[in-house]
Order: sequence, then structure tokens, then C-alpha cells
Amino acid sequence: MTGGFSDGWTALLLFPVLLWVPFGPFIMGALGVWCARRPGSRPRLWSVLAPLEPVGFPVTQTMLPLDDLDDPVQRDDFLGVFYVLVLGTTVLPWLLGYGITRVRRTLRARRGRV
Repeated sequence: MTGGFSDGWTALLLFPVLLWVPFGPFIMGALGVWCARRPGSRPRLWSVLAPLEPVGFPVTQTMLPLDDLDDPVQRDDFLGVFYVLVLGTTVLPWLLGYGITRVRRTLRARRGRV
């Protein structure tokens, strides 16, 4: 029942990752829009806290033990998880939501001045 893992806690910690892969980009895009519309610490704090467990757990699972990072297979696994989970489903959607909102607000402000 635990997907080949030795205990149920590991499977329980990996369950949010299964939800993060399809829904995470939408959540991070919405958080990017929220950060662009309302400056302050609260939106930015949620932008860090929301992906902390579903992204941090698989990254640490592929990274530990640290002495095996010299192994090219483990390094490739770590880079793959880093590129897909951290950059692909977390950072890029946040940047797109933030950037598109800021550009749109700037264009509206310019149009209103002219």
C-alpha cells in the first residue's frame, strides 16, 4: 500500500507531491498574481510556505545522503527533480503570474495617462 516505501510516513509525505504536480503551477501562478497586486510580506510568505512540503520533501529524498552526489546517476536524478519540481512547477508559474500582472498594470497605467 505504501508504493514500495518502507513505511507509511514516507508515502504520506509523498502524497502532496502527487497533488502538487497537476495543481501546483496554478497555485503558484495565482500566488504570483497576488504578490503583484498586493505588495507586502503576507503574499510573499505564502509563496514560500505553499510549496515547501510538496517540493522540499522530494528534493531532500533525492539529495540524501550527501556523500553520493558525486555519483552521476544520483546527480542526474537530483537535477531532474530540481528542474521539474522547483523550476517547472513552482518558480516559472510564479514568475509568469507576477510578470504578466505587472506588465498589464503598467500598460493600463500608460494608456490612462495618454
